[in-house]
Amino acid sequence: MPELPPRHWRARLLVAGLVLTLAAGCDEQPTRAAANPAPPPPVAVTVVTLERKEIPVTSVLPGRTAPYRVAEIRPQVGGVLRERMFTEGEAVTAGQSLFQIDPAPFEAAVRRAEAALTRMEATERVALSTVNRLRTLARSQVVSEQNLENAETTLRQAQADLLSLRAALETARIDLNYTRVASPIAGRTGRSTVTPGALVTANQQTALVTVAQLDPILVDLTQPSAALLQQRRDVDSGALRRPSADRAVARLILEDGSEYPHAGEVQFSEVIVDQGTGSVTMRAVFPNPNQLLLPGMFVRARVEEGVTDRAILVPQRAVLRTPRGEPMAFVVNAEGVVESRVLRANRTIGTDWMVTAGLNPGDRVVIEGLQRIRPGTRVRATERGAAAS
Repeated sequence: MPELPPRHWRARLLVAGLVLTLAAGCDEQPTRAAANPAPPPPVAVTVVTLERKEIPVTSVLPGRTAPYRVAEIRPQVGGVLRERMFTEGEAVTAGQSLFQIDPAPFEAAVRRAEAALTRMEATERVALSTVNRLRTLARSQVVSEQNLENAETTLRQAQADLLSLRAALETARIDLNYTRVASPIAGRTGRSTVTPGALVTANQQTALVTVAQLDPILVDLTQPSAALLQQRRDVDSGALRRPSADRAVARLILEDGSEYPHAGEVQFSEVIVDQGTGSVTMRAVFPNPNQLLLPGMFVRARVEEGVTDRAILVPQRAVLRTPRGEPMAFVVNAEGVVESRVLRANRTIGTDWMVTAGLNPGDRVVIEGLQRIRPGTRVRATERGAAAS
């Protein structure tokens, strides 16, 4: 290979130096950029500013309807059923006749009792007359005292027999009256278990018909005992205010999801907890003028427990769960940085959680953009329903 002239070597060295300088400059610029990265732009989120106000506290409890009164009609005397005096399913009044048992044997018993009573009344009058006559003779010592005492004893026996026969006559008349089987309450009749011509007996186990009073109507509700304890603690501490400690207004939600138009009232709660379910039964009374509610229907009752002014409503979509299962929410502080708060929220009201601890009035809670933030994230907050701040 021929040796290059000196000027060619100098040209090559100059080109190599320029290449090295450019390479060094290119390597230095990315290194400086990596050392000082640009801050990411704030994340856009939507927030809602919390405020404290009076909140009505309600609970939705399951329940079953039950008749206000139920009368199982049974005969009190035995005999042949002659007539059924009502139409099944119709409304009856208190005292209305429902069945007629053959009264002939009982009418005869009344006549026998009346005859025996008349005979004894005559016997009693004779004994009384004898005693009065002997008393006059005894004062004149015409008869002995022994004869007077015997006559007085006979009179007392006649008077006792007279009382017994009067009671027997009253019993016979009561039995005769029982041949007319009447309804003790006003209500609606059910299916009849007998027809005319059937033989019935006194106090038989099978009821002839059942009459149920449906207006008003009862609703038996079940509430967990833990919820009842918490409710009473809230009332005692003043966190929950209610007009009465034992009465509460309730509204029904029917099986088809519609709301019953008439409000009811919780009358009382049981003093015994069901060991199988751990719940307490409460009984409410509702007006039922159109008899829309029938016994045995499944309903849900929205019970107004009271009013609280120590709670804050937070939208349900803003409440998340920690790995331990605790409710939490993201709050934007005054510097526009996200913070996490662990909450105490044990009930929902509509589409919101009722929070009793963890948040304060004026806090800005994130309700949209939760997937893009974490504690420490700088955000650009937009108030719900307002322009970006």
